[in-house]
Amino acid sequence: MNIAITGESGSGKSTLVNALRGIRNKTPGAAETGVKETTIEKTEYIHPKNDKIRIWDLPGIGTTKFTTDKYFKEMEFEKYDFFILVSNDRFRENDAKLAKEIQKMKKKFYFVRSKIDQNITSEKEEDPDLNEENLLKLIRDNCITELQVLGVESPKVFLVSGLRLDLYEFRDLWKIIEEEYQMIIPLQTAGIMVDQCKEDVTAALQNNDMPRAAQRRWTI
Repeated sequence: MNIAITGESGSGKSTLVNALRGIRNKTPGAAETGVKETTIEKTEYIHPKNDKIRIWDLPGIGTTKFTTDKYFKEMEFEKYDFFILVSNDRFRENDAKLAKEIQKMKKKFYFVRSKIDQNITSEKEEDPDLNEENLLKLIRDNCITELQVLGVESPKVFLVSGLRLDLYEFRDLWKIIEEEYQMIIPLQTAGIMVDQCKEDVTAALQNNDMPRAAQRRWTI
């Protein structure tokens, strides 16, 4: 199962990649993170507890290195089973472009609003009496509205802190990934079995082994 983590540079994509793999930033094997652009090419990370889960850390869209048109071509969007679109601030133009492109390919994506802990801390500095639940609802509703404007039906939005996985909705995001796994892997396995049966039928016919061909034909 190939999952693409995409979004603007600095949105917290690599931190989320590490969190999904159960690895802390700046530790051996972790995706590189930092204040400057660190992901300059798409990088595959295999989940340490399940080698069928491949998490792809994609470079940020809209940088001088990757203009929008170049980005969609070079990132090979068609190879991924689904996407996690990461944004750390207000819904931006590049978020909209990514959502539209993924929809055009008829693929699924989940929207992650990252660095939520930083947003709350910043807002509380201005208003110590801030109601955290109201702020979270405001952020979520804004993301949902922006996605619905783009034509996304029932958008799935998760508020996440990549550094505080115990807070907010990281567990809910992981549950969704587990659900996708349960759907995608059996389909892929079935597809492989069908392809193998077709090859067996072809080989049997070439060898005039009609009983074998008939047997494998009914297996498909």
